[in-house]
Amino acid sequence: MTVRVSGDPRAVEAFDAATLQGVADRGKAAGAIRHRFFTNGGEVLVIDEWPDRESFQAFFESETDIANVMAAAGATSPPTIEFWDRMDVSESINWD
Repeated sequence: MTVRVSGDPRAVEAFDAATLQGVADRGKAAGAIRHRFFTNGGEVLVIDEWPDRESFQAFFESETDIANVMAAAGATSPPTIEFWDRMDVSESINWD
């Protein structure tokens, strides 16, 4: 799944590391498999892998610290959340 939100990526990078680690730990406990942040300079894109949509939705709806991170980043609108299904393409392809 992806979460895309406008805002200041530097504010996300500077956000309290202990709080971010707590979100990550609770995400793992809720089923998150992978989690990465990206930016294009004016937006933050989060790419997660979860076992299913329901696991992510339950976590996201209960996790109050995510809203605090978005507020600190100056998010001007709610995040755009999209769900993507894994494709059956060999993971043995070497991209190096």
